[in-house]
Amino acid sequence: MLSLNKTVSFLLLFLVVTSYNYGQQTYQRTLKLMGSRFDITVVAYDSALANKNIDIAVSEITRIEKLISSWDINSQTSKINKNAGIKPVVVDSELFKLIKRAISISKLTDGAFDISYASMDRIWKFDGSMTKMPPPNKISASVAKVGFQNIILDKSKNTVFLKEKGMKIGFGAIGKGYAADKAKTLLISKGVSAGIINASGDMNTWGSKPDGKPWKVAITNPLNKNKVFALFPLINSAVVTSGNYEKFVNLNGKRYTHIIDPRTGYPSSGIISVTVFAPKAELADALATSIFVMGKNVGINRVNQLPKVECIIIDDKGGISTSKNITIDKI
Repeated sequence: MLSLNKTVSFLLLFLVVTSYNYGQQTYQRTLKLMGSRFDITVVAYDSALANKNIDIAVSEITRIEKLISSWDINSQTSKINKNAGIKPVVVDSELFKLIKRAISISKLTDGAFDISYASMDRIWKFDGSMTKMPPPNKISASVAKVGFQNIILDKSKNTVFLKEKGMKIGFGAIGKGYAADKAKTLLISKGVSAGIINASGDMNTWGSKPDGKPWKVAITNPLNKNKVFALFPLINSAVVTSGNYEKFVNLNGKRYTHIIDPRTGYPSSGIISVTVFAPKAELADALATSIFVMGKNVGINRVNQLPKVECIIIDDKGGISTSKNITIDKI
């Protein structure tokens, strides 16, 4: 358990990136990919080589977006959704394996994570216009088409079939993390010694800074976002933070957030922020969202059973809980 003198909330993560004159330097480019902000940082001897390597990462992320996007009518994901309840769809091995891993995470989290969340009716509004709870029958109906158990995979044919008409899958809670992992793996294969892929807070690192020191992630207090509270070294690993302090609604004296439980249709409550450290951003991404739905105690219990995975949870009372192996490097 993390002991503090005052209550803080960990909601914003950023990386401390500095250039050094040890032959190599850090070079960073910020751009919009997958509808989100990406910051791509590489260590290189000159800007020409750095830009070439960043271009490689951008091309890889763009390729993944075309594969998994549910907005692109020509993507394999869209074809799966279009044929829900009709027929199986042959997909690339890469997409098949991603869906298979997503189903495994669904089983691990008892359905708190579910890529068929895309089938949900959007009945909750978090823009200030909502003044009362939706009727219970409307809430239950909103998730009638959700259920990872109805995603049928045929390994022998590499097909994906959604059993129910109206079912859809989407990778909003795992896609950016997966893209960060793939970009990192490709750059390593090209000989890039160190860098950071930051996909709107889904961050994956490898190597070290030019002075040999590890990359560090800075955690800030959202009540004073200009002040860094703690630093965590990131050594060839990923970190993801999910926060719901901006999108919520108060109904009948209770605070409901924009992260919906795909099993019940009700918004999650009780947690403000979740930070997950893991070897891959894909897993950290999925778990960060799932813990909101599972709740603090179940979430920490699951994380404690996973090798090389840790978390920090901030509840809506300002309480701070951590998994068993978190080490805080306070400033």
